[in-house]
Amino acid sequence: MIRAHDARFMALALSLGARGRGRVWPNPAVGCVIVNAGRIVGRGWTQDGGRPHAEPHALAQAGDAARGSDVYVSLEPCAHHGKTPPCTDALVAASVARVVYACGDPDPRVAGKGAEILRAAGITVKSGVMEAEAQAAHAGFLKRVARGQPRITLKLATAFDGRIATATGESQWITGPEARRAVHAIRARHDAVLVGAGTARADDPMLTVRGMGHAHQPVRIVASRRLDIPLAGKLATSAATVPLWLCHGPDASAELRNAWLGLGARLFEIPVVGRQLEPNSLLNALGAAGLTSVFCEGGGAFAASLLHSDQVDELIGYTAGLALGAEGQPAIGALGLSRLAEAPRFSLQSIRQIGADIEHRWLRSPTP
Repeated sequence: MIRAHDARFMALALSLGARGRGRVWPNPAVGCVIVNAGRIVGRGWTQDGGRPHAEPHALAQAGDAARGSDVYVSLEPCAHHGKTPPCTDALVAASVARVVYACGDPDPRVAGKGAEILRAAGITVKSGVMEAEAQAAHAGFLKRVARGQPRITLKLATAFDGRIATATGESQWITGPEARRAVHAIRARHDAVLVGAGTARADDPMLTVRGMGHAHQPVRIVASRRLDIPLAGKLATSAATVPLWLCHGPDASAELRNAWLGLGARLFEIPVVGRQLEPNSLLNALGAAGLTSVFCEGGGAFAASLLHSDQVDELIGYTAGLALGAEGQPAIGALGLSRLAEAPRFSLQSIRQIGADIEHRWLRSPTP
């Protein structure tokens, strides 16, 4: 039975879980609220690195007040032994009365088993409260479990006419400081930031979160078939202190592989199709490494390969009020389309003004 206040407490659990986004992979960013006699006695969320889970974090705060309580969790409590004991065991030991969770966990070690264990212990279980919101919040984790790949968000910052740089390559800055700060906030909520080799060579980026206090740094990933990115650039000189993963093809030289390994980078060999790393294999490798969400920031050829292979789940655009003309560099490389029906379609989710620019967000449209 759903109670009138269930949605309110679940909304709080979801907001708490969001604090862990980008910080808890390969685990989901779960939130938990414990309520006794209408009073919140415990709050918790999955901690950095994925441990402890949200439920024991909240139970520790609640203490004895957890006995006879209602527990709201944004994902079905885990039922398997991993690096920590099952959350179901902790809930049973705390003698809670009722557990409400938003959506099921498709992991075969959990799916339905968590609810079964709780019911067997005499705990009332209710699922499906704010299920759609929870599925959106856990989309990256759910995709990795179901398909073995992280959720991909592609960001494009462009002039009004869709160009990302002048013909000479000048691009700093098309958008204003407010939009750039928003991008750093988005980076902080993802497990990893991904760019193509062209962007790494042209911009010499750090790909870190800056201007956000002591922010957790995402993994930095470069897709470079030949590993031909500067060994003296910012990525190289910081590889020992901020995680750097390089995805390369079989033809990358042993000399360059050893050089990057010596700098502290982690390497992934990916099959090549044509002149590009095969996108599906690349994402499989990142999913196998535990990533649940990846924020792709270009460049044009790499963005085109992800779109052409239908690997983009969300588009985020920042559009500035200037035009660079046909001679400017396009945001997206060639897609090889001959008919509009072949173009990847996305559905508008939100639009807002941010500083002098426009931010617009789009989700992949369902296949008809």
